[in-house]
Parts: sequence; C-alpha cells; structure tokens
Amino acid sequence: MTYEDIRLEKRDGVARITIDRPKVMNAFRGQTTEELIDAFNDAGWDKDIGVIVLTGAGDRAFCTGGDQSAHNGQYDGRGTVGMPVEQLHGVMREVPKPVIARVQGYAIGGGNVLATLCDLTIASDKAIFGQVGPKVGSVDPGWGTAYLAGIVGEKKAREIWYLCRRYTAQQAYDMGLCNVVVPHDQLDAEVEKWCAEILEKSPTAIAIAKASFNAATENVRGIGSLGFQALSLYYQTEESKEGVKAFLERRKPNFRKKR
Repeated sequence: MTYEDIRLEKRDGVARITIDRPKVMNAFRGQTTEELIDAFNDAGWDKDIGVIVLTGAGDRAFCTGGDQSAHNGQYDGRGTVGMPVEQLHGVMREVPKPVIARVQGYAIGGGNVLATLCDLTIASDKAIFGQVGPKVGSVDPGWGTAYLAGIVGEKKAREIWYLCRRYTAQQAYDMGLCNVVVPHDQLDAEVEKWCAEILEKSPTAIAIAKASFNAATENVRGIGSLGFQALSLYYQTEESKEGVKAFLERRKPNFRKKR
C-alpha cells in the first residue's frame, strides 16, 4: 500500500509509525485508519522488528481523533462508523510486538484511545490527554471506555468521559495513563532507551506475555463490537449531527434541543 497520511520507517529492530497530518493535528480520516492497519500488520509480523512506536508528526499533537472536517463531518471509508476504527484497535492488540505511544502533544478523543491501547505510553511534559466525544456527539465504546476504566479506575474514567476535561502529562501519569513523563527535549532519547531495553529481551516471551495480558481483557472486544453497532445508529440522529455541525461552525452545541 502507498501511504499518504502516515509514514512507516524501520531501523535497527524498531518500526516507527507516524500519523502525518499535522495541519489537522494528526486527526484521522478513513484513509488514515486503513493505512495504519496496513502499517501495523507490516511491522507487527516482520521478524526483524521487535517493537513498534506510534506517534504523530510535529510537536502539537500525537493524534486528536476523528477528522470532523473530512467530508463535512461524514467519515469516509469502510467500517461500522464509516472508518475501520474497530479493526485498527484490534490489530494494535493482535500484533505480537509491544507498541509504544510517543506522545509529544495533544492526545485527544480517538487519539487518547490510541495512546491508551498502546502497550506502553511515554509522554513529553508538554503532552495533554483527554476525551471529547460527548462534546461533539460521539463516544468510543469498548476499548475507549471499559478498557480505560481498567487502567485508571471507574470513577476517573467516568470523569474523563462525562466532563471532557484536559489533563496534563503529570496528571495522566498519576492516574496510570502513561508510564513515564520526560522533558520535551528528552522524549526521543527516552523512547529509544525503552526500545533498546525491549530489544534485548526474548521476542517470543514478550509475545506470549502480550497475548496473556490481552486474554484477560478480551471480553472488552465484544462490548466494543456491540457499542460500535449502536454508535452507527446514533451517528444518524440529529443529536449526534448537532455535535459535528457545532464543531464546524465553532459554536456551542445544543444537544438537548435535538434529543
């Protein structure tokens, strides 16, 4: 596959996948998710690769979720909700290699979910985490909610989704949403350090460990599948559409009027 929205680079046992859409703060459209799935499969089953790093281009954002400006808010591509987000989440878990999120800026909405799903998250002290779904008439069922609760706890996960606040890298670290926070200019060195340590370990043992961790939370996949089916119906309602319209028109949405 020829990539337009992402970059895949392999060097010294490390595959780096970069969402390359800095003009929209690395928000993803249908094509982006298709390319990410291909890249994860490519790197994940390459025997010369021992670890995968996911990041975003530039310093402003890791990823800010679905691109609301794509096709006037109507997501393009295949998948239950117009893009294969569910499949992307699945392949990130299924590849037998650790996936590290390198978060240098905003990890918001679907971008926050991607960082949550990565095996490890290394954040710059300039990173900002948070959800946005209910502010724009959306939600991420399954991995974005139930799995998140397993990481940060039920009360904090509900706060993240119900209030849609922003959290600093330190706050994310304190709640268990990332593994380490480093000064911005040391981010790449820290990522390289973690990659080097992983590459010294048995790849088969790590693959088994990842599969074992995944097995304990595999029930969330079923929850997510049901949730995405409901989400596809919700996206057709005036209430959900109000969120997209308000975002594009830069105004506060009136969801209750459209309910």
